Parts: sequence; C-alpha cells; structure tokens
Amino acid sequence: MGLGIIEGLQIADRELLIFTTFWFVVGACDELAVDAVWFRLMATGRARSHVLPPGYEMRRLTGRLAVMVPAWQEPHVIGAMIAHTLSAWPHRNLKLYIGCYPNDPATLAAAIAGAHADPRVRLVVHDRSGPSTKADCLNRLYAALVADEERSGAQYSGVVLHDAEDMVHPAGLALIDRTLESHDFVQLPVRPEPHAGSRWVAGHYSDEFTEAHARTLVVRDALGAGIPGAGVGCGVSRRALAMLATQRADQGHTGPFATDCLTEDYELGLLLSRLGARGRFIRARDSSGALVATRAFFPGTLTASIRQKTRWIHGIALQCWDRLGWSGGIVAKWMALRDRRGPLVAVVLAAAYLLIAVEGLLLVAGMAGLHASAARPPVLKAMILFCLASLLWRALWRFVFTAREYGLAEGMRAMVRIPVANIIAIMAGRRAIGAYLRSLGGQVPHWDKTEHTSHPAAS
Repeated sequence: MGLGIIEGLQIADRELLIFTTFWFVVGACDELAVDAVWFRLMATGRARSHVLPPGYEMRRLTGRLAVMVPAWQEPHVIGAMIAHTLSAWPHRNLKLYIGCYPNDPATLAAAIAGAHADPRVRLVVHDRSGPSTKADCLNRLYAALVADEERSGAQYSGVVLHDAEDMVHPAGLALIDRTLESHDFVQLPVRPEPHAGSRWVAGHYSDEFTEAHARTLVVRDALGAGIPGAGVGCGVSRRALAMLATQRADQGHTGPFATDCLTEDYELGLLLSRLGARGRFIRARDSSGALVATRAFFPGTLTASIRQKTRWIHGIALQCWDRLGWSGGIVAKWMALRDRRGPLVAVVLAAAYLLIAVEGLLLVAGMAGLHASAARPPVLKAMILFCLASLLWRALWRFVFTAREYGLAEGMRAMVRIPVANIIAIMAGRRAIGAYLRSLGGQVPHWDKTEHTSHPAAS
C-alpha cells in the first residue's frame, strides 16, 4: 500500500468512526428510553399479557363483524385461509368479504373451494382487472359491505382486516369484538411462523416482530401514542371507517383506504388517532398460554425480503413523512421519528460495515509496518465502549423475547441473525430511497406484492 492510500484510509476511518459512533449513541439512547418505560410497565404489571379464561374464543359477539381479505394471485393460500378462519371463528354474526379479480381465476376457484358454500363468505369480484393495490381492493370490499348494509338494513359494528396468507387465532375475533366496544381501533400481535427452509432470512422476522410486539407497541400503547395498523389482525369500528371514508370523499377519493399510499395499513391507525378515535394494542394469551396473534409465513429469500422491506421503508419512512407530517405532542413526534428512521439506519449501518472493512485494511497495513495506530480521544473511546455495551444489551433483549416465544434454539439464532437483518435493512433502505426520489420526479410508486406459497394451517 502506498502512503497516499494509507493516509486516505486513515481519514476515512476517522470520519466513519465519528459518524457511526455518534448515530449509534443516539439510537442506543432512544432504545434505552423505550426500555425504561417498559421496565416501569413491567413493575406495575401493565406490560404483562392478559390471560383469557377458558372458552373465551366462543364468547358471543356483541355486534356483526366483517372480515375483509384482499386477494390477488393467492391460489396457494386463500383456500386454506378461508377454511381455517371459518373453523376458528364459527360465530354466526360474522361475514368474510374476499376480494378477487376477474383475470385471476385460480385465486377465485381456490376461494370458492375454501368457502365450502358457507353463507358467511361473500366473494367480491373487482370491476377492474388486477393487479391494482391492496387499498384499492379493500375499497371495493368496503363498497360491497355498504351495499349489503343498505339492502339488509343492518349495519356491521366493526371490520377486521386480514391478508390471504394469515392464520387467525380462535380467540382473536372475540378479543377484537370486546375491545371495539370501547375503542375505534385495535391491533393484535403478529407472529411470524418459523420457516424450516429459511432459518436466517425468514427467521429474522420472528426476532423483529416478537420484540416490537412485546415491547415497543406495548410502550406505545401505554404512552397513548397512535397505534399503527399492521394490516392484519386489526379491527376498526364501523363508525371510524365511515369517518375515514367521509374525510377521503371530501378530498375527492373513494373509499376509506388510501390507494396512493404503499402502507395504507400503517397509516390507518395513525389517521384515526388524529381524528380523535381511540386505539389499542392488545397483547393476550389464551388459557393454554399461546399468544393470541395472527400467524403467517414471511418471505424466505433475500430478494423477496428486500422487496417487502423496501415497500415498508418507502411507505412508512418517506411517504408518510409527506402525507402525515409531524403533528401531535412530543410522544407522537418521538414515535414518528422511530417509525421514519429506516433510511437513516440503512445509511449508518452501511457506514459501519464500511468502517469494519477500512479497519481491516489498516490492521493489515499495521502488521506490515506501514501504519501506526493513532491514539483516540477519551470521549470517542467512551462512546465506542457505550456502543459495544449497547450492542450486547440489544442482542440480549432479542434473545430473551425470541426465546420466550419460539424456544431457546431460536433465541440463540436471533442473536446470530442480527447481521442478516442489517444487510436486508441496508439494501432495502437503498432501494426505498431510490424509489422515493423517482416518485418525486413523477413516477407512480410501484406496489411490490409479496408472493405466498404455503399457509400455516396447511403445513
């Protein structure tokens, strides 16, 4: 290595170290603040999961509930989803609205087979060819629901949102119904199912969702911040949905769901909160100890995972920045910052891995006698030690939450999967930033739909 190259590496090392260390410290302090609130909630019993009494799943519904399921090219999962949902939720005052497209006969045939002529299933064929967007299909289902209400003279009390790949918990519907008696929006946890063929890529979803839905959303709920919708396992009161539809009609749109947003489900809960609706995140376990959550298989390949997370980052971090702004109190702004940090996290993580490479080159140069390490300022040393301690602390948290839900083996894997999650975050962040910049130039955001090949109930 020439001296000029080594000097360049030294400059890059110093700048990257300062940049990454500063942002890692900021991020660590942010997470420690959430930890502090969570520990306080645990000490008072408010962070513990509710335990439902035996037979809760058969609790009579207080009103009529509609479950909306948009489906485009889902022949492998929609039949099993419908059949399992009808079995898990045998309530008579339940109706499944399944949205299909005229140019997707395979999904329509699978939905008909899964329904088994059950009168609680309403198949709605869109009046336009697919693919459109999930929000557009939901708006078509909403229009069918409104038409049914007008014909029957009976209104639904609430709407539950689910995807074609979901496996519902038997107690989920009764829990949503009970919560909607006093609230306008409720979100249940999501539990990604372990994928035997993808322990590392699909597995990292288990780690992230488990910690987020056992800690972060519990804290968010306790602080009174708006609860973002996950698009599955969430219930909306009929009144609140009509309120959203009216607001969007005043803006020249049709239906309560935003077709120009890549993450209309996330936006749903926050919009309702801004309109004064009360939302809750409910974490409960049934009498056997199982988490009342929506189960599903998540992408098992690197490409599919990056595509999915690109859409999430683009929609939540960038589009919603434009669409929702920064209104609300300090807690709302804090949570918005946490939600929208995806692109910054990608940049910082990429800089950190670049720093590791530069440090490696300087180490080789030092062993060859071409470079002597310079002493670092005490403040920077303290920051580095703090970051290392924070990394170990976060890995411990991930182990504890994942091991509790999936067992010790998955808990151990969760710590090793952290670099996998980082790589996916970096690549998805880069793609999301590029897609957002193109949208500023007038390109319509593309909806990257996740493909599903198997349903938990059929495996």
